[in-house]
Amino acid sequence: MKTVNWGIVGCGDVCERKSGPPMYKTAHSALVAVMRRDAEKAADFARRHNVAKSYTDAAALIADPEVDIVYIATPPGTHRELTIQALEAGKPVYVEKPMAMTGAECRAMNDAAAKAGQKLFVAYYRRALPYFLKVKELLDGGSVGKPLTAEVRLFRPESPGDRDAANLPWRLRREVGGEGYFCDLAPHTLDILDFLLGEIADARGCKTNLGGFYDVADTVTAAFRFRSGVAGTGTWCFVAPPQTAEDSVTITGRKGIVRFSTFAFSPIELTTAGGTEHFRIDPPEHIQGPLIETIVAELRGEGRCPSTGASAARTSRVMDRIISE
Repeated sequence: MKTVNWGIVGCGDVCERKSGPPMYKTAHSALVAVMRRDAEKAADFARRHNVAKSYTDAAALIADPEVDIVYIATPPGTHRELTIQALEAGKPVYVEKPMAMTGAECRAMNDAAAKAGQKLFVAYYRRALPYFLKVKELLDGGSVGKPLTAEVRLFRPESPGDRDAANLPWRLRREVGGEGYFCDLAPHTLDILDFLLGEIADARGCKTNLGGFYDVADTVTAAFRFRSGVAGTGTWCFVAPPQTAEDSVTITGRKGIVRFSTFAFSPIELTTAGGTEHFRIDPPEHIQGPLIETIVAELRGEGRCPSTGASAARTSRVMDRIISE
């Protein structure tokens, strides 16, 4: 493709800064159409981002002959249906994370991509960010020696909206977003660990609700093992007291430890026998920009995107195993 023309299904908040602008700021890329069920909001987004067309029907956007690739930015409960619809229309797809509600849905999406002969990309954009590429550089370069363990800790207090049972955010409604904040946030960490340390071969977990504010899990613990033999553990709690808030990933190797965060972009900390070093790498203005650049490059035959339907399905499979008990 000389220029990759994007169409967005679900031009909501995530598209305002994270993903929408890179689609028209990246070289050889343009945003030509957006869709939202609310016509006024769709038109407003189009006007503010200088997009020529706005739709209220996903099928109409997908059928638009000027749209080369469809970005599915709706809640996870709709990902499988909309992705398959776009693939069957003969268009590659970029779908938000998690890729789908279950591993089985991911398999159906990948099967549809293979049958249609189309590319399927997933918005695990951390795989392309300089911050996490630095962590990978340290690990691959042997800075901590042979990796032994990985420990994940994400502790957050509940928000006022979490206490409003009559108006819960979509992430806390199982039929729309799955098992709460765990399904929204944990896949980012599990996917980046897949990128850094390789495939997670086995996982077990325990989910519970301790706050009582909503029906889905607010606390999840997990143990997992990478195909390489590295052992991992994770704890996610979304009703923790503010003073215990934490966002950390610690990878311990034979020669040292590297610590980093999934969401806070706190300085990467490398501790070895020689002392401790810190690496501060801030995220870009548009956080999905670097990954979107790789998608444009792949569609133009100039590179490869590191986040595919195949890699994302592995993360969904791990999530299934953790919350299946």
